[in-house]
Amino acid sequence: MTQAFPAAALAARTPSRVERWLMPTLTDVFFIALVLWIFASGPMGWTALLADGDTGWHIRTGEFVLDHGYVPDHDLFSYSKPGETWYAWEWLSDVIFALLHRQWGLKAITLLAGVLIIASVAILLAHMIWRGANFFVALPLALMAVGVSSIHYLARPHVFTLFLLPICLWILDRDRKSNWKAVWLLVPLSAIWTNLHGGYMALIACLGLLVVASALECLPDWMARRRPASLGALKRYTLLAAGCVAATFVNPFGYRLHLHIANYLQSEFIHEVVQEFQSPSFRGESMRQFELFLFLGLLSVGVALLRPLSGRGRDFAAMLWVVYWAHQSLTSVRHATIYVLVAAPFVASVLSDWVAVWVANQPRKSVPAILSKIGSDLAPKFSRVSVWAVVFLAVLPWINTDRMKWPTDFPKEKFPLALMHQHKQLLAERRVFTTDQWGDYLIYQSYPQQRVFIDGRSDFYGAKLGREYIRLFGADLEWEQVLKQHRFDVVLAPREWPLVALLKLHPDWELVGEDRKVKENQAFLFVRKVPLDVRVEARNEGIPQVGRKD
Repeated sequence: MTQAFPAAALAARTPSRVERWLMPTLTDVFFIALVLWIFASGPMGWTALLADGDTGWHIRTGEFVLDHGYVPDHDLFSYSKPGETWYAWEWLSDVIFALLHRQWGLKAITLLAGVLIIASVAILLAHMIWRGANFFVALPLALMAVGVSSIHYLARPHVFTLFLLPICLWILDRDRKSNWKAVWLLVPLSAIWTNLHGGYMALIACLGLLVVASALECLPDWMARRRPASLGALKRYTLLAAGCVAATFVNPFGYRLHLHIANYLQSEFIHEVVQEFQSPSFRGESMRQFELFLFLGLLSVGVALLRPLSGRGRDFAAMLWVVYWAHQSLTSVRHATIYVLVAAPFVASVLSDWVAVWVANQPRKSVPAILSKIGSDLAPKFSRVSVWAVVFLAVLPWINTDRMKWPTDFPKEKFPLALMHQHKQLLAERRVFTTDQWGDYLIYQSYPQQRVFIDGRSDFYGAKLGREYIRLFGADLEWEQVLKQHRFDVVLAPREWPLVALLKLHPDWELVGEDRKVKENQAFLFVRKVPLDVRVEARNEGIPQVGRKD
């Protein structure tokens, strides 16, 4: 006679490690759903990640490092500032991009960027739930974070910051709850991050604020002339912050990199002309979500000051993070993404506490009480991932449908590819004036033969060339003098440039090609009828050999 196995025993049995890996989790479902939503529902698919041309010169920089065995400290790509000092401060990201591109092309780069982007959101959601947030509070905040961050969903080195920042903040949160040895991994991670992307400064800022918060917690005891109970935390995080700062000097340029970044971030010209360095305009959908997130963050700080978080007390560090990054995001929209990644766990905790208090006064069988119970029960399902997320990533590159388009080139919606391919040799041999974004693509298309007047490296070209670029495409009174000064003999210009109308009427210029198929990239190609006394050899004459600085 077969004895029935008790249901209670089945429920109580702890699954083995293999069984845990084979059991799908809600984290897997969330991750897969986000990938399909963002990259399969949009009209451009994965190609949307290449909407910024900077990816092109990042790939070519990485190839230079692989071919020559060192990080360049002089310009590689321009004829306007040939051989001048240039900081390839994202060289490690460039090398990763170059390796992927050589092996599998643009498809691999977009896959890496997409996975890092989606993983950052999954980590953010898991962090919120780990802090005790109700699922039905954490999920909307995570989706709002996607909406706000989508302005930076591009295959550029900043995807490493999107990925690393929520990991680092979770590690700090875990250590603040009870000392955790893994927190010291932030020191070597800071060194790696510094060579991946300048966003490492976000971690340094958060660590500095954590030290300030630890000092504030010690202040009442100091004033009462007692030994502070939090003195150990102050010493710990001061040492950690110092170690992470020291680690950032492990880069090819040493302290000069920090001076360069500081000058770049303080440049008045950059703040005037680069849109992502300007204050946000609360008009688009993503910025409206950011506005709501901003209100929720500041409201949560006020609520938490009046009523401490359950089990956490007054979280001064998180409050300082929220206020600081709220300020930063209001002065520069590029920090909006950092703000939501920093603020979401704290906001989720405060809102979940408020919901718990409200639900406690509701009948047990009411809809709010039932939803709150379901949200709490779902939390453990986000504590891990299974093998199915890995299987999905392994299968994903082989899925190629009309809705999930893998790129073979940059998007035709953003770049006049037909003109650029048709006149590739002409563009590579002449002094071309074009947009910074299209200059990026020309570098990708024809480097090392191609040189450009300007590209997306706004930290390199500076205010003087930047203003000449603006004066020229805006066709101010001295536009013709600027053309002759830089000896341009080819102009590749978008339809909206005032310069286009003037060149069409000018006797010295001939329209040799146009692309009007896609509204966003309508372009006109002009060539000077009577060439100036400039040849390719003369153009390159006197350019210092690119290499190590003597």
